[in-house]
Parts: sequence; C-alpha cells; structure tokens
Amino acid sequence: MYFVKIVETKSEHDDAFAVRTKVFVEEQGIPLHLEYDAYDATATHFVLYKDDEAVGAARLRLIENDTAKIERVSILQSQRGKKLGALIMQEIEKYAITIPIKKVKLHAQSYAVPFYEKLGYIVTSPEFMDADIPHRAMEKSI
Repeated sequence: MYFVKIVETKSEHDDAFAVRTKVFVEEQGIPLHLEYDAYDATATHFVLYKDDEAVGAARLRLIENDTAKIERVSILQSQRGKKLGALIMQEIEKYAITIPIKKVKLHAQSYAVPFYEKLGYIVTSPEFMDADIPHRAMEKSI
C-alpha cells in the first residue's frame, strides 16, 4: 500500500533524503552540495512509502505570505509510471491549503512540464538552467 507522510522523525527524514540522493545525485548527476541546501532545515518534508519502503520524496517551503514552493519532487525509478508523482503532489497541496496557502510554485525539469500541466500548473517562465538541467517555472492557485 502506498501512502504519503509528513516527515516527523529522523528516520523519516533519512528516508526522504535517501530517495533524493538516489534520484538527483546518483541518477541525474546533480552534485551533492547543490541537492542539499539551507532550505532543508526549515522546509516541510514529505516521504512516499510503499508499505515500509521509501519510494518518493518532496519538500514544501513558504516563500511569501500566501505562496509556497514545492521542491525536490522525486520518485524512485522502479516506481515511476504508477501515478505516484500525482499522489505526492496531491498530498502536498492538501497540506498547503491548511497552512493556508493560496498559490504554489515550482521549478519543473522541462521534460516534466506535461506532468505538472495535467495537475493544473501553468508555465510562467521561459526555459532556464538549474544544475545544468533545463527547467521551467510553474504555478497553480489552490
């Protein structure tokens, strides 16, 4: 069974970071010092579990009074294609509404823009490079 949990313990935090390391550092070649930043200390982290195995992760941080940014959305390669990215995004948005947040922003890797568009996000920028990977800024009112 799949479920998303807000990180509350060191073990859950370690699980989220293990997924991020595998996807971004090992798979995509992003340097470790770029993947982990000062925002990790203050962001709300989410981990997606399949039973007791961490298979996805993301974080949410407040960037303005009524706006938050979703970052580091990651699903292990073995679990992709199962609509798990949509599941974690749905849970993050549910949480964001309770803060309360009116808008969420994100920087999508360009190949993932269609995924986020299906979830109601709109592109708000031309393509730009981040960690040598093409991205587009996107946002959604919630």
